[in-house]
Amino acid sequence: MVKLLKFLLAIILFPITLLVIVEDGRILLGVVEHLSAAISFLLGAVVYASIHYRYYNFSRMYVFMHEMTHAVAAILCGIRIQDISIGKESGYVKMQRTNTFVVLAPYFVPGYVILIAMLYLLLSFFIDLTPYRQIVLFFVGFFMAFHFIQTFHTLWEADQPDLKLAGGKVFSFVSIVLANMLVLAVVLKILFPQAVDLYGAIQEVAHQTGTGARIIVNYILEKIRELAA
Repeated sequence: MVKLLKFLLAIILFPITLLVIVEDGRILLGVVEHLSAAISFLLGAVVYASIHYRYYNFSRMYVFMHEMTHAVAAILCGIRIQDISIGKESGYVKMQRTNTFVVLAPYFVPGYVILIAMLYLLLSFFIDLTPYRQIVLFFVGFFMAFHFIQTFHTLWEADQPDLKLAGGKVFSFVSIVLANMLVLAVVLKILFPQAVDLYGAIQEVAHQTGTGARIIVNYILEKIRELAA
């Protein structure tokens, strides 16, 4: 029953996810237009992609962060961790229980980007990091690409038990894509506040969602009236 409800929720969220993807595309175009500010971020993403596909795939780094994200998400939910194993290609976290957030967290939480942000905030209390902004942007771009590419390969190349555990593949894929697009939009807003109109994007998605919902409801009501006539 729960899986059925999650499947229906995924169907509802699917068009919203498409709208968010479109708005993220517009946000990225807006960032690219401010190339002088975004060049380090974009260069970091390109450098990671080049290294990943030509030289080294950073699999152990990904497995480490993947399992650590499971563990941190579990701790945040008050779940006790029993064991953690991290290998070059795979790992696991044993815990007392789990939930959808804990299971899917590694697929939409860019752990290394969060670590960079935390380190940046900590150091900013002691030194002026303004001269190093472009370096920080480079590494944020590098690890955002790391997160997206590794997540894509993990979902595409392996039959992940996490997806079934979270409520089924359809629900998990829709949730992961939607969550990643929201995270990307927030990260870009933080990095390029002048170039990103996040509030406008939210309004546009809400407007299009409302319009689509009204069309569907009116269509259903019309069919009901036809059947009742």
